[in-house]
Amino acid sequence: MCAPCRHPLATVLIAAVLLVSPVAAAAALAAGKGAAGAGGRERLSAAALRPSGRTAEGEGERRREYRAGCRTEIEGSQATVYCHNPYPVVDRVRLHVECEQWWDLDADTRPVAIGPAQTAELTARCWKTIGRAWVTHDVVR
Repeated sequence: MCAPCRHPLATVLIAAVLLVSPVAAAAALAAGKGAAGAGGRERLSAAALRPSGRTAEGEGERRREYRAGCRTEIEGSQATVYCHNPYPVVDRVRLHVECEQWWDLDADTRPVAIGPAQTAELTARCWKTIGRAWVTHDVVR
């Protein structure tokens, strides 16, 4: 039987630490004895406990995504997207349209560069009905 299973309070405390902070969880693991826990099992590293979007100190500042805010409207067989870029970098935006019928050709617009404080409108259509439409971003640094 595992050590935390014999002590229900320890299991609750470990779960609370994991939910509160990945850094606190790493500190709790570092306070344990050696790299292996009871029974010779390997402990998780601090990097494994850290959520994928976060970085630790010394790994550099997390890069902020400067994506333009976009609003998509689908009306019949036409999709229109309105994008506004409030950031100080250029964002290249593309509209992708997937048509409902198998014989209807899907559409992808050319990339449109939206500079700081600019707005753009992109339009694409299908012959019949639109299955889905989405926008992709390519931020120029």
